[in-house]
Order: sequence, then structure tokens, then C-alpha cells
Amino acid sequence: MSDRITPRRLTTPEFHARVHALNPAIAVFDCDGTLWSPDAGSAFMHWTIDTKLISTEQIASIQDRYESYRRGEVSEYEICGQMVQVYRGLPEKALREAAAHFFRDYIEPYIFPELSTLVAELQRRHCDIWAVSSTNQWVIEEGVRRFDIPASNVLAARVEVEHGIITDRLIHVPTDEDKVEALRRVGIVDEGNPPNVAFGNSIHDAAMLSIACSVAANGVDGEPAGRCGAFPVNPSVALLERATDEGWPVYYPALVRP
Repeated sequence: MSDRITPRRLTTPEFHARVHALNPAIAVFDCDGTLWSPDAGSAFMHWTIDTKLISTEQIASIQDRYESYRRGEVSEYEICGQMVQVYRGLPEKALREAAAHFFRDYIEPYIFPELSTLVAELQRRHCDIWAVSSTNQWVIEEGVRRFDIPASNVLAARVEVEHGIITDRLIHVPTDEDKVEALRRVGIVDEGNPPNVAFGNSIHDAAMLSIACSVAANGVDGEPAGRCGAFPVNPSVALLERATDEGWPVYYPALVRP
């Protein structure tokens, strides 16, 4: 039997209190599995296949690559990039309309109320909120509108758009270390200006979580000032193991079971 100590599981009041005690000026959130339950990226891909939004050739190509990803033959970075490149040739306006329809019908009912409340409370305290996701920008920008997060504060899988038409030229795919790099490019991550708190649900968020250290004015529950502001939410098995190693407390919204 393992003698590893599992991370402390926070109640909702404890979760909110620990975040607010850090008095964060900057907060960064993953989206799928963190702000809402489903994986909106893969779900949107399957929905666009089912609705024939993309061509038969594009469907065959992305299905083949996704199966390779499931077998471990394609990396997280590669598949997330290809799941945005697959829409090349389509008008961006049509993709935005599709993303709005999809999110409203299939993802919005699964937004975590506890996270919606937390984001709103942080905004009232003038905290700068950023959404960082490897899902395509159209779905994420549509989704975070429910949290009053502007599109200018979204860092998501993105390709160039030329004359209103989507291309396959990748701009960035924020996953793993690339989440940190995306934040660095917009000036959020540097020696004097790190995010105070970060929230994510998978091992692909671990790099972003690890940079979120804040010096609190006072400790919480007898803990010293200067705690790391990393908050795994609804963590995957791999992230739970990382949280165990790092001593990060974890939080499970009511919609999910640990």
C-alpha cells in the first residue's frame, strides 16, 4: 500500500476563501474541465463532423489523426493544432455562428456554478482574468462570454484568418509549456508580474499552475504567507498525482465526483 499523502480536498467555502486570501491581481483559468465539465474541443470537433460542417475529406483526415492521438501516436500539441486547422477554407463568421450554437446547446448547461461565482467575485475585486486553452478560439471566446471575460483576454488554439477565411497557419496552441509561453507573449509571465492564481484540470495545465505563486498578506488556516496559488479543479489522475507531489490542494465542483 502506498504511503503517499493525498492532497487536501477543499470545500467550496475553503476554495473561495483561499483564493481571495491571496488577493490576486491576475488569475489564469484553463477552460475545458475547469470552468465547465465537458471537453468542448473534442466535442465541437465531433459535432462539426455530425453536422457536416466540414467536408468528407476533412472528416476522414481529422478522424484518422484523432484515432492516432488516442493510441498515443500523436501529441497533445499536434492534435489540438489539427483540430483548429481542420476548419481551413471556411468563413470565420460561419465558425463563430456554429460555435455559439454548439456552446449554448451542449456546454452551457455544464458550467460549474462555483467557478462562475468565483470569477465574478474576482472581477469585482478588480482581478485581471485570463482564459488559456488548447481548444479553438471560437468555442472558448463564446464560452467565456458567460463569465464576462473579453475575447482580448483569451489565449486559445488559433490560426490566421485571411480576408475572413480560416487558414491552416497556426499562431499558437496553448498546452503544457506553451500555456506559459502564450502568457509570456502577452506580458503576463515575467519575473515581476506572474499570475497570482491559476486553475486547471489536467496534466497539460501543470506548467501553468506551477508558475502561479503569490505572496499573501497573511497565511490561511495557520499556513505561512507566500503559498503557491495553484488550484487543480476537477483534476485528472495525472494532475492529482502532480498535486500530491507538490502539495497543492484540490477542488471538485458539485457537478463532478472525485
